[in-house]
Amino acid sequence: MSVFWAIMAVKWTGGHSSPILCLNASQEGLVASGAEGGDLMVWGEDGTPLGHTRFQGADDVTSVLFSPSCPTKLYASHGETISLLDVRSLKVSLDHFHVNEEEINCLSLNETENLLASADDSGAIKILDLENKKVSRSLKRHSNICSSVAFRPQRPQSLVSCGLDMQVMLWNLQKARPLWITNLQEDETEEMESPQSPGQLLNPALAHSVSVASCGNIFSCGAEDGKVRIFRVVGVKCEQELGFKGHTLGVSQVCFLPESYMLLTGGNDGKIMLWDVSSEVEKKQKSPTKHTHRKKTKKAAYTKQGRNTHALVTDEEEHGKILPKLSVEHGEKVNWLLSTKIKGYQNILVADQTSCVSVYPLKAF
Repeated sequence: MSVFWAIMAVKWTGGHSSPILCLNASQEGLVASGAEGGDLMVWGEDGTPLGHTRFQGADDVTSVLFSPSCPTKLYASHGETISLLDVRSLKVSLDHFHVNEEEINCLSLNETENLLASADDSGAIKILDLENKKVSRSLKRHSNICSSVAFRPQRPQSLVSCGLDMQVMLWNLQKARPLWITNLQEDETEEMESPQSPGQLLNPALAHSVSVASCGNIFSCGAEDGKVRIFRVVGVKCEQELGFKGHTLGVSQVCFLPESYMLLTGGNDGKIMLWDVSSEVEKKQKSPTKHTHRKKTKKAAYTKQGRNTHALVTDEEEHGKILPKLSVEHGEKVNWLLSTKIKGYQNILVADQTSCVSVYPLKAF
């Protein structure tokens, strides 16, 4: 049963003058946002701008990442460079690394915080050894833009990645080659053989975003075909657990909530959805069955979804057994989203094509 109620987003303004591309939150309640033109902002819990810098060269800030163990340390990717900053003094970088050959799209830090992964437009993933300040691995298997990379919790040598080559990969850093690869286009081919809504058949399964649940074995991928896929890591391979649709355009962002199988998704259709996949995932854990293995387009133009009503509505599309717990009509293409506690309560933070951060309370979910 989907839940709906009308709600207005709180807007954090006064920080940026261009579209915000990425967000991250520290364990102490600070929020960082990166925008087009090299802009980086740090915000307090109440949305007060606390600090600002603009990187030289004005390359877009595409990913920001707080250090969990030292919440004043912030990593930011801009162009082909990664800068390490102290949020108390953003104007001067503590360090910077130029290890990628093309624009970086995503950063991920492993749990032990000794390795930083950066995925770029060439399809490469560079693994930076932060203790020795040098590249320890260069993972090159994606044949197009690598849009997202994520280390697996509890497994500091393992990560997953996805890209505009429609491929999702599982890596172990002891090997230079992926342990497992799947091409999402195979899914789309199967769907074209069965009745589907005509609009979505034309969209290729370009993979935009991956997120790994806290358990480390379940991860999600969002793609341009509007489909959300849930995978389980089994040894050195992965099996697709679920595949469902709720968005009418590409899924630009997926994000598991901490310590749960609740999944946030954001789309180019201007919708934000919350899904509970716990029953399906846990059911498969208890009775394993055999499974069939089954950029962001750069500055792409997306249709604006009319007026921004900020209503939470039920999703009436047929998804089989998987229906969203809630669906937010945000109204703007979602560039980034995350869930974080602000003043003790869970909230959804959203970056879109505007210059402000939208904050939605995630009541009792």
